[in-house]
Amino acid sequence: MPGILNAKVQEYLADLLPKRDAVISEMERYAKQHDVPIIGPVVARMVYLMAQISGAKRIFEMGSAIGYSTIWLARAAGADAEVYYTDGDPANATRARGYFKRAGVENCIQIMTGDAVNLIDQVPGVFDLIFIDVDKHQYPEALRKAVPRLRSGGLLLTDNVLWSGRVTRKTNDPRTRAIQQFNKLIYSSSELFPIIIPLRDGVAVCRKS
Repeated sequence: MPGILNAKVQEYLADLLPKRDAVISEMERYAKQHDVPIIGPVVARMVYLMAQISGAKRIFEMGSAIGYSTIWLARAAGADAEVYYTDGDPANATRARGYFKRAGVENCIQIMTGDAVNLIDQVPGVFDLIFIDVDKHQYPEALRKAVPRLRSGGLLLTDNVLWSGRVTRKTNDPRTRAIQQFNKLIYSSSELFPIIIPLRDGVAVCRKS
């Protein structure tokens, strides 16, 4: 995934990172070899920190792929957490389940398959943190679904909001236009206090009032 930072800066940040454990390292290798989109370790540390300092215990992830970010979130939230994994590909879910078991977090993760944006309708209650990383054309709809389900003071995290810089251009590409719309919506919302962090491919962090 090309980021929006200078390549040398990205390399520098990556070189600073501590070595990951065997499961996370294997997932990173698998994702690279099979072109599976994951948030990567630089963004993962930020997501982990946000979950940890916010005290999030009930987490819904819209779009989880092989469960890389799910493990980071589950570890940040602790053994008594309730984390929902979602993905449209049953093969991804099967692979993720194996990783969860090996990472020691399977007991706090609920695995759901199908359209992640609609799966949230099947889970009652509010969440402390919602992480959006679905197909990019779904971002505006994911936002509409997510905000009412966040508790007051809850966090909404969203990956790829700078889309390798393509958000700066006029375009007819539906994915880029959807991300542009999403970014305008979070900054115009009376319920959210947003900031976009230009890390890797851009991460939006919003706190619900």
